[in-house]
Amino acid sequence: MKNLLLILSVTLVLGSCAVFQSKPKYEIGMEERAFLRQNKNAVISSLEGNLKTYRVVRDDRFYLLATFEDEELIKLEEKELPHHWHQGEEDNDQ
Repeated sequence: MKNLLLILSVTLVLGSCAVFQSKPKYEIGMEERAFLRQNKNAVISSLEGNLKTYRVVRDDRFYLLATFEDEELIKLEEKELPHHWHQGEEDNDQ
């Protein structure tokens, strides 16, 4: 009886952890429209033929580049903001 109770409680705890995890925000193949709905602050970084690249600033240190071809996400990159961008913000705060 104790083993059954232990197994059920462990299963319940592990199951609840899986439920509360957020699903991935981005996935290869997602539609451009869905991406733009999730990221209202996205700006076009480059346009080359049928490729569009959007830039989304995630926080004060990183930004995301999302490349779409024919309105479908084909490439996702996370990059660190250049150091001089941080200094400009620090100068404005003072």
